[in-house]
Amino acid sequence: MIDRDAMACRVVTRSLLGMMLVMALGETVDADAAEAERIVSVGGAVTEVLYELGKSDEIAAVDSTSIYPTAATAHPNVGYIRALSAEGVLALSPDLILLEEGAGPPEAVSLLDQAGVRVVHVPSGYDAAGLPAKIEAVARAVGEESEGIRLARTIETELAALKTDLAGVGRRQRVLFVLSLVDGRPMAAGAGTAADAMIALAGGDNVLSGMTGYKALSWEAVTALQPDVVLSMVRAGSSHDVDAILSQPALAATPAGRNGALIKMDAQYLLGFGPRTPTAARDLAARLYPELKLAAQ
Repeated sequence: MIDRDAMACRVVTRSLLGMMLVMALGETVDADAAEAERIVSVGGAVTEVLYELGKSDEIAAVDSTSIYPTAATAHPNVGYIRALSAEGVLALSPDLILLEEGAGPPEAVSLLDQAGVRVVHVPSGYDAAGLPAKIEAVARAVGEESEGIRLARTIETELAALKTDLAGVGRRQRVLFVLSLVDGRPMAAGAGTAADAMIALAGGDNVLSGMTGYKALSWEAVTALQPDVVLSMVRAGSSHDVDAILSQPALAATPAGRNGALIKMDAQYLLGFGPRTPTAARDLAARLYPELKLAAQ
């Protein structure tokens, strides 16, 4: 049986998208020159930057990764960053859409790019150079360039100070980042991931740096990697019991298993790569090297 309500809803949303596309063809106003008053912010770090820049009143909606500050969760939500609906985003009548790198699916992003609304693609910024560039990109998009530069320079200074403090590290800790357990096997982070970048900022060595992206490992492979520390996340609503990681017999033959070395940190704080990243990196470094007394004041 045909769901008439659902069909009507699809007709309305398609019509809305069509109207937006038609408007795009006839639009002559230089959108870049207008100050954004209704911003859809997609990406937790993007939203954090907007709050840092004092632009929270202009936020019309956020995605589901925008959970900090807590006030951000009160905005209308357009869903998960990698599962956006172009119709859902456009229905909020934005005049600026900020999309952090990785937003998707590609079909939805393509529709948004063609819809006649100003769209700014924000780079991911997973290192000491990329993070300031990300912040400056957001600031430029909302007309707060000078404030963005100030914030970016502050972050650069904080990261440089941490690097100096870590210069006294002798042997670097070998870290295994476990994203989750999949069918009882650890999904671990290799090179090119936010976790790999965070481990480096905190002065550690990623034991899986020889591989790219996230990989499911056998427990025998984990034993062979001999991590000093297992790093994992805690996040709201997750059923992932990170404490179960150290109970795996295969870890007993590693330094991490013998020493019970499991570090758990908030997911968005650890991997969000926004304004809080220097503090998160310092917090992680303080736990990797407690003898250096690096904890943030």
